[in-house]
Amino acid sequence: MPEKIWAGARNWVEIFQRFAEDGIGWRTFIQLLVSVLPEPDLLRRYAALAANGRDEMIAPDGRIRPHYAPLMAKLGAMPEAELARRFASSRQYLSEAGVFHRVYGEGSEQSHDWPLGHPALVIDRAEWAELSAGLVQRAGFLEALLADLYGERRVIADGVLPGILLGRNPEFLRPLADQAGIGAPLLSFIAVDLGRGPDGRWWVLGDRTQAPSGAGFALENRVATSKAFPDVSRALNVERLAGFFRRFREMLFALGGPERARIGLLTPGPHNETYYEHAYLARYLGLLLLEGGDLVVHDDRAEVRTVDGFQPIRVLWRRLDADFCDPLELFGGSRIGTPGLARAVRSGALTLVNALGSGILETPALLAFQKPLARALVGEDLTLPTIATWWCGQEKIRRFVEENAARLQLGPAFPGAPPFPVMGETATRPDAGGRKVPASTSEGVALVGQEIAALSTTPVWGRKGLEPRPVTLRAFLMRDEDGWHVMPGGFARVADSRDARVISMQRGGGSIDVWIGSDTAAKPVTLLGQNGDRFARRLPGALPARAADNLFWLGRYAERGEVAARLLRLHAARAGEGWSEGELEARIATILEDYGVEIDGGRPERGLLALARQAADTASRIRERFSPDAWRTLKDVVALILEAIAEKDEDVVGLTSSVLTHLSGFAGLAHENMYQFTGWRFMQCGRALERGQATAATVSALLAAEPPAGALEAILTFTDSSVTYRRRYSVDLSEETVVDLAVLDPLNPRSLAFQVNTLAEVTSALPGVHLGETPDLLLRRLARLKVRLQTADAGEVDTAFLDRIVGDLALISDLLTQRYLLSSPRAAAEWSGGPE
Repeated sequence: MPEKIWAGARNWVEIFQRFAEDGIGWRTFIQLLVSVLPEPDLLRRYAALAANGRDEMIAPDGRIRPHYAPLMAKLGAMPEAELARRFASSRQYLSEAGVFHRVYGEGSEQSHDWPLGHPALVIDRAEWAELSAGLVQRAGFLEALLADLYGERRVIADGVLPGILLGRNPEFLRPLADQAGIGAPLLSFIAVDLGRGPDGRWWVLGDRTQAPSGAGFALENRVATSKAFPDVSRALNVERLAGFFRRFREMLFALGGPERARIGLLTPGPHNETYYEHAYLARYLGLLLLEGGDLVVHDDRAEVRTVDGFQPIRVLWRRLDADFCDPLELFGGSRIGTPGLARAVRSGALTLVNALGSGILETPALLAFQKPLARALVGEDLTLPTIATWWCGQEKIRRFVEENAARLQLGPAFPGAPPFPVMGETATRPDAGGRKVPASTSEGVALVGQEIAALSTTPVWGRKGLEPRPVTLRAFLMRDEDGWHVMPGGFARVADSRDARVISMQRGGGSIDVWIGSDTAAKPVTLLGQNGDRFARRLPGALPARAADNLFWLGRYAERGEVAARLLRLHAARAGEGWSEGELEARIATILEDYGVEIDGGRPERGLLALARQAADTASRIRERFSPDAWRTLKDVVALILEAIAEKDEDVVGLTSSVLTHLSGFAGLAHENMYQFTGWRFMQCGRALERGQATAATVSALLAAEPPAGALEAILTFTDSSVTYRRRYSVDLSEETVVDLAVLDPLNPRSLAFQVNTLAEVTSALPGVHLGETPDLLLRRLARLKVRLQTADAGEVDTAFLDRIVGDLALISDLLTQRYLLSSPRAAAEWSGGPE
């Protein structure tokens, strides 16, 4: 192809226009593109691998499909080193952003890096338009079906759907059986899983209406892929996703009413496999990330428990399964729900997206009745076919499934049951005890037989270049007052092998971006507002008390680990210098025991590991609130100690020095990178309280009774103040000067006074504190402690003085917890003016 055709071209449309000027048509243009693709051996190898079935890129005649040709021309022109560099850039983005998902094993869970593959799945725009129309039609059908099942239940009364599929369905929530009578839409955000069959048609594999996941990961896929191939995505005019999310956000705030009440995203919590997505979407859309414990229901109204009191909330995007939402009326064993939530929904004071009970549409048995249901509810057949499904609750159908068991997949008829593996004649299922037993269609009501989907393949870059991998597409739709809208792209999952029949992220599958091209350049879309809008900086919204509590204890646990590491290094260093076990070493060992670090009879690293895990586990619950670098630093501390234990490394001084370096790095990253507003202040409170108590208790223990030899040096080492001491004092060590520097000096960042001053300063900026008002008990206690340290003389600082400060700091911690982290505003008012 002539270089002048390529030179300066901004996209493929412009290149084609240049060809068109010379009278060259589209078909000839594509043939020319294919003819100049580099590395023909690689493409021939891929075509050979993909020849046995439907492939997204290679046509049956072995040629590249037209909508893939521009992409492959671009990729094929890149040297292998360039491709590797671009792949690495996308991985680096995902790593720096902290994108992860959880994989559950037997009794355990692990966080895995996000498995993004390349290149993207490309879908022809004309085909996408047809597919979108079918998806919108399907969404309307699902909306009508849900409204009928939670309303008149006409499909049951008319015999279109067997009543047992409603009566025995665990997703039919009887406390909300008539919720459709309110008139508001019960569905606003859904996903549809699609697979392409050998005939080239897209088939519906299942509907996701309970709490569909993947939209946030699709957005991250797009960002990572665009960072790796910005020129390629621009050349193909790939449709942007931000417009879909902006429309969805506007719909959520419209539900909140004219006052644009706060909107929340309800998550099961940090142990959910897609928790990262919940946190990411909440941040991206400007929603409060809430767990069930963050909410209370007062007088049929839902409120958020924040550090500034209870705040009303009108709309929740629900990512928590319905039966766990309300332990009073739904699943009584739930510990992650909100008592009274169903009552708030019935009253109309709270709107959920999607409605409680919408998971009933995920019932596999409903697919067996789709055709009559569609005719009864929307008056027409659906254009998108579903995977062939037979419900075994009817004897004739049950016999058919038995006779064809070898070519069918047997599975549960109702949602919530554990999925069966792909199976034929040797089908098994889990029994009540979790053991695998032969599956029998005699349990017909609870079983369905389904055709085993023959999925199409898509190119994915592997160790040997491009390889065909089975692929499924999850398409997302949202509803506003104008109707249903389809995300221009989606979430594609690819199997880890060419012959996989089931694609699951839990079983090692991966994900790729989805590209829909356009004739015109995609217009920039942002959720930050339109060009020309007046910009106004706004402070973050209310901080949920749960998040504040975790930040507070993260500060305490991180500092607790640092204190233990300093003491352990001090003890080990003296032993390494040939000091025999004396009174000083015994006192340090006693202090370490209070932190769970045993010097005698065991390896002290194990106690240090427990402290590091406390900090890391707490951080994992709120990792969206500080930088990924800070999170990785805490994980590295755990890894360092585990490695030392595994290798039986006895260099305790070296290990504790490395731990202290990493913990200092975490503190620095949190201080420098974290937005210094309410959440940061609670973490600083935790650090200052813990360091203050540790300093007071340690100095008291080392100076108690007759201080042992080396106690003063140990205090300076523990408070990391040896260099400062030599610069400030020209005299030899004395108890008075050491106490002055370690306890009373307000300019020493390791001193007790510095911690109390920090605590007083940060606390004065917490919610509800107003200059000029009568201070509550928390502020009065802090003020008195601050004055006591400011006015104290080094000579009067003895064990009793220090022990009293330890008790004062413990009381201040309790008062802060009661004021912000546990109590209601009414309870806070009751104790704030109480006796001291």
